[in-house]
Amino acid sequence: MSRDHDPREPFRPPASVTEAEPEASSSDRESRSPESISPAGSSSRAKGRDPLSTEPRQVHEIRGRTYRVRPSEVGTMVELGKFRAIAQEDLVEFFYTGDKNRFRPDTENLLRQELIQAKAIPHETTGSRTLLTLTKQGHRFLTETQAAGNDQVLYHGFTKPREAHHDADLYRLYQKASERIERQGGKNLRVVLDYEMKKRIGHDLAKLEEERKSSARKREIAERHQLQMVRGKVPVPDLRIEYETRDGEKARIDLELATGHYRGRSLAEKVSAGFAIYAHGDEASKLRKILNQRELTAEILSL
Repeated sequence: MSRDHDPREPFRPPASVTEAEPEASSSDRESRSPESISPAGSSSRAKGRDPLSTEPRQVHEIRGRTYRVRPSEVGTMVELGKFRAIAQEDLVEFFYTGDKNRFRPDTENLLRQELIQAKAIPHETTGSRTLLTLTKQGHRFLTETQAAGNDQVLYHGFTKPREAHHDADLYRLYQKASERIERQGGKNLRVVLDYEMKKRIGHDLAKLEEERKSSARKREIAERHQLQMVRGKVPVPDLRIEYETRDGEKARIDLELATGHYRGRSLAEKVSAGFAIYAHGDEASKLRKILNQRELTAEILSL
C-alpha cells in the first residue's frame, strides 16, 4: 500500500527532534512579501520560524549535515521529487492552496539550506518562468528519512529547458486527473513518470538479447508493464497514476500531455495505446483536427 499523500494536505515526516525557534521580529514580519522568490537562491531575511506558521521546524542530521525543516517544507520537497520540476505558481496554487505567505518562508528556508533549487528557464512561447527542483542534498534528505515512502521514485536536478517545462506541466495535469480520481473514491495515489517506466522496460528488453526483435516477446513485456504494443512499439505515457479504488482494488490511469509538435502518427499511437490525452487549451483544437483527419475517435481534455 502506497504511503503517498494528498498534495493539498501537509505532509508529516518521520518523527525527529523538534527544535523551538525564535519568533521573528516585527520588522521581519513587515518585510515579508508574497511575491515570487528569487531564482538566485537564498534570501537575507530572518532565519527564525515564520510567524504565519504554527509548525515548528524539526532538526534532522543527515550524513554530517544538520537541516531544520517543518512538515510543510518536507511536503514541498516530496512534490518536487515526484515530478522533478514544478512551476512556482503551480506549487503556490495547488500545494499551498494559493497562500503565498506560507509558500515564501518555506521555499526560502529550503533554498537557504540548498535542499531545493529555483531557476528562471526560458520557454519558446510563453517566455521564462521560475521552476523549482530538488538538489542532490534534497534527494538524499528524502531518501534517508523515507519521507515519500519506499515505492515512490524521486528525481532531482533540471533537464533541458523544453523537458523541464514539460515535467512541470505534468504537475498541473496530475492535479486535474487526481481530483477526478478522488471524487470517485480513489486513494493512495502514486506517481509514475515515463522515466521510471522506460527504465524498467529497457531493462527487460536488454535481457531478451537475440530475441529482442521478437514481437511476441515484446508483447509479453508490454503486458507485464500493463501497456499495449502498437505497430511494433511499446508506447509509454508521460504519467501514470496508480491508486486504490473505493473497493480497495488496484487501478491505474495513463496520461499523455500532447503538444502542437505531435505528428499525426505519434498522436494516433498514443490514442491506440489507450492513454487519456490532455493538451493546453490553445493546442487542443489543432490536435482534434489531426484525429479527425485520421478518423480516430478520442477525447482531448483541456489542461
